[in-house]
Amino acid sequence: MVTYIARRLFTAVLILLGASFIVYQLTALSGDPLHDLRESNAPNKEQLIQQRIELLDLNVPAPVRYFQWLGGAVRCVIPAQCDLGYAVNGQPVTEALGRAMGMPILLVSAAAVLAIVIGVSLGIATALRQYSALDYGVTFMAFLFFSLPVFWVAGLLKEFAAIAFNNFLRDPEIPLQAILLIGLASAAVWFICASGPPLRRLAAAGIGFVLAAGVLWVLAVTGWFAAPGLGPVGIAVTGAAIALAATLLTAGLKNRRALYAALISVAAAAAVYFPIQALLAQATGLMIFLLAVAAVLAGLAAGYLMGGYDRRQSMTAAAVAAFLTGGLIVLDRFMQAGPAYVDNSRIKGRPIATIGSETPNLRGDFWIHGIDTFTHLLLPTIALLLISLASYSRYARTSMLEIMNMDYNRTARAKGLSERTVVMRHAFRNALIPIATIVAFDIGGLIGGAVITENVFAFAGKGQLFIQSLERVDPNPVMGVFLVTGIVALAFNLVADLAYSALDPRVRVKA
Repeated sequence: MVTYIARRLFTAVLILLGASFIVYQLTALSGDPLHDLRESNAPNKEQLIQQRIELLDLNVPAPVRYFQWLGGAVRCVIPAQCDLGYAVNGQPVTEALGRAMGMPILLVSAAAVLAIVIGVSLGIATALRQYSALDYGVTFMAFLFFSLPVFWVAGLLKEFAAIAFNNFLRDPEIPLQAILLIGLASAAVWFICASGPPLRRLAAAGIGFVLAAGVLWVLAVTGWFAAPGLGPVGIAVTGAAIALAATLLTAGLKNRRALYAALISVAAAAAVYFPIQALLAQATGLMIFLLAVAAVLAGLAAGYLMGGYDRRQSMTAAAVAAFLTGGLIVLDRFMQAGPAYVDNSRIKGRPIATIGSETPNLRGDFWIHGIDTFTHLLLPTIALLLISLASYSRYARTSMLEIMNMDYNRTARAKGLSERTVVMRHAFRNALIPIATIVAFDIGGLIGGAVITENVFAFAGKGQLFIQSLERVDPNPVMGVFLVTGIVALAFNLVADLAYSALDPRVRVKA
């Protein structure tokens, strides 16, 4: 294994060197980095030209300049000595990259995680319901979004998900027609997702209509949009649903001890709702992380104490329920800070941002800045998510259909195992093997697509840095962005190769 990893790393370094040389030469030959100064009417024009020539070593041929840049890039193995050169404005590239990479990394990470989770879930669901209305509906929507250019999707999101919603928040009244229309849409979704005879599906559609219309009516009557929040009751009810779902997926509802352990974790989280509010008022990122760890440990302890014939199932269900219910408490605290954020003089009552990666000069605590980060990431994340869903859902569906007909799954059914056990324990893990390859390639695609998305949403990120550097014929920042994205793409390809042996014991990497 060590020999294999070393061989792959050596190959990756050679690929990175060759690609970086080509990119550097193409950028250097694409124009004149002194063009703006040559057309300047400044009295010290010649002095400025000479300063830039010395700063960027323009009196040295481009191939030689590449190796000078490479010498500084190699020193990045030791972060304190990293030297990627200077931009045309005299700013060190490492400093520019440091400011430009924060939000894009959050953006790509959020879009990738959501696309993987939602796409794989939809793919497995459609495989289990092959040729159903759900299968056809998901397939149609996935390929519809896949065929749309990301900048067009981003424009639609700006218009309808940001501008229209911000206008709605000025006077958050939901007319009866909108309630009925959304209720009918919910009924259609429930009808498509339900299985069984038509009468049962119609009953599910009726439940979906009543739930959607009822929730919207309650929100409108109580003025929830003006003062949003979940409260202990909402957290307890939603947490109970989470406990049921977590137990169903990890242990099955027949395992009562696992279900009770999950419900105990939810009850404990709801019980600490009021005592923890004073602590959350002083929250930091580290504190939230430590509280999440504590919630998982408490869930594991509850599952262990409940015992049963399979303690591992109880511990898993309880830990998942405790973590997600703790997340509901954090979400509720963000909601409590929502009105203060909306009323902030820098926001001006329009919280969903359409441009920028942050609100300039925004004052506030951890929760205010957290909401600001969320509102700026929301639209670009959705744009990247919609484009990425098709590949994950289709590959997951195809892989699951192939795996479900394998001999070992038929044998498991013949032995009397439940369908949930066959799907979750036998089929799901093997279905992930081809998806690991798609994840590795799609990370690179998301990084490349984020350049366009960042430009549409005016993110002060690596996309803006990359495009502006190309326009100014500035090779050093271009190479800095290329270096980061190239290393990430190659690293994920290596991770995908290593994931095969973890997912499939039959795969053995020869030393």
